[in-house]
Amino acid sequence: MSVPLLDLRAQHATIRDSVVAAMMKVVDDQAFILGEPVERLERAVAELSQTTHAIGCANGTDAILLAMRALDIGHGDEVVTTPFTFFATAGAIHNVGAKPVFTDIDAESFNIDPAALGAAIKPATKAVIAVDLFGQMAAIERVVEAAAGLPVIEDAAQSIGARRRVGGKWVMAGAAATIGTFSFFPSKNLGGYGDGGMMVTQDDTLATRLKRLRVHGGMKTYFHEEVGYNSRLDALQAAVLGAKLERLESWSAARRRNAAYYDAAFAGIDGLQTPCIDAANESIYNQYTLRVARRDELQAHLKSIGIGSSVYYPLSLHLQPCFGYLGYREGAFPESERASREVISLPVYPELTETQLDEVVEGVRGFYGR
Repeated sequence: MSVPLLDLRAQHATIRDSVVAAMMKVVDDQAFILGEPVERLERAVAELSQTTHAIGCANGTDAILLAMRALDIGHGDEVVTTPFTFFATAGAIHNVGAKPVFTDIDAESFNIDPAALGAAIKPATKAVIAVDLFGQMAAIERVVEAAAGLPVIEDAAQSIGARRRVGGKWVMAGAAATIGTFSFFPSKNLGGYGDGGMMVTQDDTLATRLKRLRVHGGMKTYFHEEVGYNSRLDALQAAVLGAKLERLESWSAARRRNAAYYDAAFAGIDGLQTPCIDAANESIYNQYTLRVARRDELQAHLKSIGIGSSVYYPLSLHLQPCFGYLGYREGAFPESERASREVISLPVYPELTETQLDEVVEGVRGFYGR
């Protein structure tokens, strides 16, 4: 690919010395599980997200699962979420023994539609999971209001550092929810050199339980208050993430500049809609996602000329075979299904050159005859 969807090697070239030094410090100390590198990263993420506590874990999926366990969600419970997201959101609900209940998305932001939440909440509902898709926060204050006292988990796997203006003040991703969850998968804006995750909360009691759950349910070695999990964040990953965190703000700004470049270049093209960012939001553009006519043809065209792209997500979760037991049918969530047919994400990573941006623009415009 002359313009890949993501070029982590280009990023690594700019940070290699600082990352290697941080990793070698862990290697020299021979302390690989939790410890000071993890604690230091937790403090930094808590500060960034404007939360009281941050608790590292093994990956973003575990972060969601542990959040639900800390809220005592399990068999017989229901959790409402969006069907237009990565599988982990609903998969974690299933894996704690609860039932995923879906509700449709907002047609512009792709995030959960707060206006539709009320109809999905039943006596068995124990929580709502709002997803911040593609780097833009969900309307978290409206979700919290619609949840009517139920806990709200903010799946912020794609939105670390994003913010939303609520009541005249900026609210960071993860800060307004009962528990916010982050993923440090390598393709994320803040990505490790392997798996990693984080949970944030303002609640002291929940923070203590999350710390306990990630280490087999015990805060003291060989003593266990409950059955937990082995979901610790490796010190090596924390060292990498700590070195990269210093660049996150500038990387997010570069993504916004690249997105603005595309927005201007694609304006006025019939059959193409650029991302709709809520006026209250500042997105970090984990993905730059278009709605387009003839999506599959466009993707094939871009591939033929060496431009990377991806479809997030080609099949709405309520139609996945593994969730057939839920009884949903095609047509149940029309906005989610329409998005699955129309979305395509283009390269937006910070290291893109203007020449590469122009190549992407020319490829897309040429396909639509502009």
